Amino acid sequence: MTEAHTPVPPSAGDLELEERSSLRRVTGLSTELTDVTEVEYRRLRLEQVVLVGVWTTGTSEQAEVSLAELGRLAETAGSQVMDGMVQRRSTPDPATFIGSGKVDELGETVRATGADTVICDGELSPGQLRQLEERLKVKVIDRTALILDIFAQHARSRDGKAQVELAQLSYLLPRLRGWGEALSRQVGGRAAGGVGIGGRGPGETKIELDRRRIRARMSKLRREIGAMRQVRQTQRGNRTRNEIPSVAIVGYTNAGKSSLLNQLTDAGVLVEDALFATLDPTTRKAETADGRAYTLTDTVGFVRHLPHQLVEAFRSTLEEAGRADLLVHVVDGSDPLPDDQIAAVREVLVEVGEEQGGAMPTELLVINKTDTAGDLALARQRHAHPEAVFVSAHRGDGIAKLRERIAGLLPRPEYEVELLLPYTQGGLVARVHDEGEVLAEEHTGDGTRLRARVGPELGTAVQPFAVAGGPASTGPAAGTVDGDLPAPAVGPGR
Repeated sequence: MTEAHTPVPPSAGDLELEERSSLRRVTGLSTELTDVTEVEYRRLRLEQVVLVGVWTTGTSEQAEVSLAELGRLAETAGSQVMDGMVQRRSTPDPATFIGSGKVDELGETVRATGADTVICDGELSPGQLRQLEERLKVKVIDRTALILDIFAQHARSRDGKAQVELAQLSYLLPRLRGWGEALSRQVGGRAAGGVGIGGRGPGETKIELDRRRIRARMSKLRREIGAMRQVRQTQRGNRTRNEIPSVAIVGYTNAGKSSLLNQLTDAGVLVEDALFATLDPTTRKAETADGRAYTLTDTVGFVRHLPHQLVEAFRSTLEEAGRADLLVHVVDGSDPLPDDQIAAVREVLVEVGEEQGGAMPTELLVINKTDTAGDLALARQRHAHPEAVFVSAHRGDGIAKLRERIAGLLPRPEYEVELLLPYTQGGLVARVHDEGEVLAEEHTGDGTRLRARVGPELGTAVQPFAVAGGPASTGPAAGTVDGDLPAPAVGPGR
């Protein structure tokens, strides 16, 4: 077919007749092994799928990259991609997603490849799902269901599993349906799940009963997630009270966030060339070159068209990013469309920030995988994002410069103080080293003399040991000696 030289506006009148009447095959998506004698291939034959997308806006390259990403998602879920096609339309067909005539063409491809599943690159309505399954006679799922399935496979912690199950049930509830009359018959008594007389009573259909059970389970999961959120808030509160800055590593899925965490902290977390390998946040302690402590948190990755059910279910996890002092935004420099990745991540971050009612933290853009990206692609990124840091988490290139940039962007303690701490106050000396920034230290006959920058809480604790005539604060409040810091609290524990 003839490619358009400029992006075509999404109006039916402007679409080329040939584009609207064709179902474009996207080459290079099949992952079927050509040599069937490969070891153990026949022992476990993977689910075979055909991918289909609708190109409504943007360029043909964006449409094909989106379908290629869907193929990687399918492989991550354990499927084998047999074929992939894109249909050019102004809007998806409300009944069958790709149009009635194209469903017949898709059915021929399904039969020719022997596929048992069709995956659509978009979120299908319950009606579209039912129509496609009835006509294709194979299982049909959409992008949202595929991502939810991957999350279910990769969730390990109790918190992660609960959030994934809540997202799956939220997606399933409006799409609950049965084959034939299996779920539409009326049930009561013992058939009604054992509730018997005094339960919901006769006349409730099985599908209504299942919906009620799903809603009850969702309510229980929300309570459990709320309780686990309280635990996280307590942990976060401890770090805040100790005035330890926090850094959240965010970015597109498989951009190399976990590899970067390992490079910065020797965390030893799972690193895998797969989408959504990390679902459970990992927090590790790190130090700047001048000895200031901070925390680094590896968060769940994002993806284009991230299902809103997942954003809602993982909101408590995403709060780690919204409440951090600094965001390290990791981008896959080898991706064909890195700017689309950046836009997708920022879209979710803005949504989370609005939910929390505050502005997003400072963002440090990190272009990763410079060892696999081409020179031309890197030159484009350097021109588009001159403030970014270019690294290779795999080889360690640029990590030293990244550490410097992180140290420069971390918030510094607000108050500069000069102290003389008796040797009996070794605990306070340790706190100043752990929570503050020591500028000078000297051991004298009377004790340890320190010049340091500290936060308000620690400043209050050390104020009784301030040296008269010490330096004035360079923070928002002036002075550290003559009562300018908050007065120490009176009562037990002080």
